[in-house]
Amino acid sequence: MSELSVTGLKKAFGDIVALDGVDLSVDKGEFFALLGPSASGKTTTLRTICGIERADQGTVMYQGQDVTHAEVRGRGIAMVFQTFALYPHLSIFENLAYPLRQAGVTRDEINRRVGETAEMLRLTHTLKRKPGTASGGEQQRIAIGRALVRDPGAFLMDEPIAALDARLREEMRVELKRLQREQNHTLVYVTHDQEEAMSVADRMAIFEDGRIRQIGTPTEIYNKPNSRYVAELIGSPPMNFIDGTFADGKFTAEKENVIVAIDGVSASGAATLAIRPEDIEIRDSDQPGIDAKVYEVEPLGAFTIVDIIIGEKIVKVQVTGQPDFELGSGVRLNFDPLNCHLFDGVSGDIIAHAKH
Repeated sequence: MSELSVTGLKKAFGDIVALDGVDLSVDKGEFFALLGPSASGKTTTLRTICGIERADQGTVMYQGQDVTHAEVRGRGIAMVFQTFALYPHLSIFENLAYPLRQAGVTRDEINRRVGETAEMLRLTHTLKRKPGTASGGEQQRIAIGRALVRDPGAFLMDEPIAALDARLREEMRVELKRLQREQNHTLVYVTHDQEEAMSVADRMAIFEDGRIRQIGTPTEIYNKPNSRYVAELIGSPPMNFIDGTFADGKFTAEKENVIVAIDGVSASGAATLAIRPEDIEIRDSDQPGIDAKVYEVEPLGAFTIVDIIIGEKIVKVQVTGQPDFELGSGVRLNFDPLNCHLFDGVSGDIIAHAKH
């Protein structure tokens, strides 16, 4: 049985449909990410699970109990918001202790729980200070600690590290994953950052316009996106897409002079060929392949992104190391059919996955 599940969630704000039949289940001890652009429904789903929002239709189950109409405090679920919302006039100790005092916990128990939580979050040395003296990373840990100290069975986090700078976000991702694994808490985590979701989640749900488009592990979704929408959302640099037609076992894009044979596909009509930047091979101009020119080079240290023009389209190629490409020089590209996905050109649904 899943630890947490929602079935048929629907929610509208006036004429705006925020959720349109959301179904998902989260296992005990799982780190589950909700990923999607702004206004796709992920935060409304989180707030409905927590009880801040009430669903117009649907059911929320937690630990086998129907909590759809339960009050926020009665659900046994803790939520961490994007804003820290710390009490500036209280010490960091008192900020951590606040929810326990509200719940009437004894002084000795408060001291024990706050002490254990502070040690876990590496905040022991800060407890006598005020939140305003803490760094951004420490303030975020305080906010997380205020939820942890309650010892709930599940946590809901709404973009908790989005306000931090890039380096701190990387550090906090590692910390969050470490804490979740050590404590074996169930964690539902909202983010718009696909790299963040890929790096921390055991499984993830991809949202679009109030619906879930795909659920799976990060590896499953990266390797086998079920639609062009999902494929566009996952991957950095993003997947390359070339529009054309598919007939008689071949994809053709006349403007780009791309012809790729894909076995085992009987579909025909408008189609989109998709291939990830790391799966394209750059060859010398005297070798077989698709005629192309180097447009721009982005050296990124361990790897390099090469923007290349084929026909009227620019594709991105990721190569290892720091190769020397001359701008405007002619090259050939090789698209291995085993590395190519094929999507329906109208609906965007998957026709054939890459077989690598």
